[in-house]
Amino acid sequence: MALLEDLADELSAAVAEAQKTVNDDTLVDQVAKVVGDTSSTLQEAFLTSMRIRTAARRGHETIEAIKAGQKIDVLDHPDIH
Repeated sequence: MALLEDLADELSAAVAEAQKTVNDDTLVDQVAKVVGDTSSTLQEAFLTSMRIRTAARRGHETIEAIKAGQKIDVLDHPDIH
C-alpha cells in the first residue's frame, strides 16, 4: 500500500532529522511505541524505513571513510556509526 509506505517514510525522515538535534538514543523506540499503540502495521513500516535509512547512512559513511583513506574491516568498523 503506497499510503502506508509514504507515511512511514515521512515519519522516519522526521525522526532521522530530530535525531540530529535531540541526543536521545530511544527516540525511534518512543515513536515506534506511540505509533504501535494505534497501528502495528504502520509501526512495522516505520521501523523498516528507519532500518533502511540507518543502513544507507552507514553505507555512505563507509564510502566516505574509505575515500578518506581509512582501512575498513567490514566485520567490525567502530568508526562508522
